[in-house]
Amino acid sequence: MDRSSKIELTNMCLIYDDRRVLVQEKQGLKEKYKGGLVFPGGHVEPDESLLDSVIREMKEETGLTIHNPQPCGFKDWILEDGTRYIVLLYKTDQFEGELKSSEEGRVFWLDRSEIDNANLIWNIRELMQIFETDSFSEFFFKIQNGTYEGKLLG
Repeated sequence: MDRSSKIELTNMCLIYDDRRVLVQEKQGLKEKYKGGLVFPGGHVEPDESLLDSVIREMKEETGLTIHNPQPCGFKDWILEDGTRYIVLLYKTDQFEGELKSSEEGRVFWLDRSEIDNANLIWNIRELMQIFETDSFSEFFFKIQNGTYEGKLLG
């Protein structure tokens, strides 16, 4: 039995300090997501380590050089063609450099007190539970009744 499957690997990183988190206002989104905020991230390139990919993506999308990013969980689902799409979740409070937006979107610091009212999209609120607690390690989407439904898993 062949247990191999096609996988698309990506990453996302929560860069934070005592009172703020770094968010990205994604560009080129469908109308319903306009102005939506996410955490920066991107694809793992061929022949690139998972660690190197998140460091590279953060530099490209934020201008910051991150250090010691800690893996803390996953977001994943099965695409319609059967490909498993995996987002490796990292977090770090160790960074240096000057904040700089990219074509991916504007990046800026969001005060933690504003998170509840922010326009967070793509299940970012659920991912915050992975980033900031030990209660969950995975956010898994499954097609139920013809639509994707997500669930936090411990």
